[in-house]
Amino acid sequence: MTIRVIIVDDQNMVRAGFAALLSAQSDIDVVGEAPNGKIGIDVSRSTHPDVVLMDVRMPELDGLSAARALLDPPPGVVHVPKVLMLTTFDADDYVYEALRAGASGFLLKDAPPADLISAVRVVAAGDALLAPSVTRRLITDFAKQRPRTGQSLRLNGLTQRETEVLALIARGLSNQEIAEQLVLAEQTVKTHIGKVLSKLNLRDRAQAVIFAYESGLITPGEQ
Repeated sequence: MTIRVIIVDDQNMVRAGFAALLSAQSDIDVVGEAPNGKIGIDVSRSTHPDVVLMDVRMPELDGLSAARALLDPPPGVVHVPKVLMLTTFDADDYVYEALRAGASGFLLKDAPPADLISAVRVVAAGDALLAPSVTRRLITDFAKQRPRTGQSLRLNGLTQRETEVLALIARGLSNQEIAEQLVLAEQTVKTHIGKVLSKLNLRDRAQAVIFAYESGLITPGEQ
């Protein structure tokens, strides 16, 4: 299945470069572009992309506001794309807030081309882009600054095994690594993750990581 992508960035050269790179892939189709978040919302709602590459800082409407609008649409809007934030900064509170809003991760603009292609595929598949260590540092740093939100009570709905899996997700482990650590089949880990997301009403792994910090399950800086 072809992955439909739109690129929202205020720099013409960035949009052109990303579009050329992604369009060259047999499984990716760039179906639209926009120079700011306001137009990006309109383009997304008219083209129904699977993934929106969203710059963080833009005129008219920034990427955070646009991501919120796309991920929490008004009544009558059915299509909700995956959002992958693009930034030139490795520590940007906008990105943290975008992850809280439901974005599937973020990527630095100067990342290797192969990383961008992989990121689009990962996000389109329903996974979160949490591999870069900078993402974990970002979440940890901003989690330190925020008081607990009473989310700890929601942990009571998880089984002990599901709680263990959530903690390992928050530490950045892959499904395979979680399976090895808990001596489980990888498919069983996927089942546990699905139950965690469902019980906690979380969109994906990115929100699971943030929930683990904000509920107090994981302490910032804990390994």
